[in-house]
Amino acid sequence: MSSTEKSSAVAVLDTSAEQPRYARSLWRDALAHLLRDRLTLLALAVLLAMTLASLLLPLYVENVLNLDVNRTNIPLRFKAPGESGALLGTDHLGRDQLLRLVYGGQISLAIAYSASLVIIVTGGTLGMVSGYFGGVIDDIIMWVINILSSVPPLFILLVASALWEPSPTVLILILAALGWFGTCRLVRGEVLSIRERDYVLSAKALGASNARLLFVHIFPNVFSLLIVTGTIIAGNLILIESGLSYLGVGVQPPTPTWGNMLTDSRNYFVTGVHLVVWPGILIMITVLCFYLIGDGLRDALDPRRKHGMDK
Repeated sequence: MSSTEKSSAVAVLDTSAEQPRYARSLWRDALAHLLRDRLTLLALAVLLAMTLASLLLPLYVENVLNLDVNRTNIPLRFKAPGESGALLGTDHLGRDQLLRLVYGGQISLAIAYSASLVIIVTGGTLGMVSGYFGGVIDDIIMWVINILSSVPPLFILLVASALWEPSPTVLILILAALGWFGTCRLVRGEVLSIRERDYVLSAKALGASNARLLFVHIFPNVFSLLIVTGTIIAGNLILIESGLSYLGVGVQPPTPTWGNMLTDSRNYFVTGVHLVVWPGILIMITVLCFYLIGDGLRDALDPRRKHGMDK
């Protein structure tokens, strides 16, 4: 083989070796981008650790230690962190602060995850239907959103708390019922743009059904938007739950949440400052993790990034 032929063969091999790098799908490229984003990975690790602790530690406490998180012990009230075997101290009723934080995280994170999931499913579905079909369907959905958006959310929460005990399930349903409007509008605007693109028009010209157009050609293009939106909504819901507890329309004690623990502790700022610090820190860390994950996912799933260029 001549030197010219060898050079050509090497060039072909080099070209073929580089092709998979630029032929990666958006999702594979997004995963590669996330694996290089240390801040987002740290936020994911912290949030995952907090979620697993909130799920698994209560099972250990109930089934192995046989402890009741709501059991009071007045002689041990307002113990500082580390005293009487309480790692983070005790509250005004002598209850272990660490145990209540773990149980409170279970409720607070369950509200954030469940309500955000319902919001993105409801808002995403109605937004896709509204944006794709348009016409009367779009007008009806937008009319419903405008009517419901004009009602003050606090008024609805006050009425709901008067009719039903504000349990976690009730709070999830209320937050989901009041929170899907923005997601619906966001998805609708994206679908209005996608449905006019060439690949959608070509599929429609070839006889693709509405269901195929929605689930095969449109939904994959709004899925990344829903993921990013869901993380931001989950962080906002943690703050909303805390605000509702402060107003007295959130989950009621003795069921612990980070929000009502922080609200109750404001009366004991001098005698038990540790009661204020830890719920506030956990709320701050959790919300920050959700926001960092949302920001990282937005960058990773941005289709305008060039494959292999974001080193």
